[in-house]
Amino acid sequence: MTQKISTEFTLDEFKTVIQDAVKNEIEKLNLNKPEIPTEYITRKETAGILGISLPTLNEWSKQGIIPSYRIASRVRYKKEEVMNSLTKVQSLKYKRV
Repeated sequence: MTQKISTEFTLDEFKTVIQDAVKNEIEKLNLNKPEIPTEYITRKETAGILGISLPTLNEWSKQGIIPSYRIASRVRYKKEEVMNSLTKVQSLKYKRV
């Protein structure tokens, strides 16, 4: 046997109740995701993945095509950003006239 509860809500109150319930469920899902550590790769590894030379990688870093990070005295790249930029790089190669 199911129980039914009958109450009167205004439309705004009903929206608020639904929004709060959805927000709580989303927060639960986000709390359960393990934090993936950022993997940094060297200039040489980055150039190898992209199939470019080190001087070209330097220029692309200066132009902002590939974001770079200085860690102490070394330049590193986030592997995830490098992989995501592959499509951007491919379109740049074929865009030149």
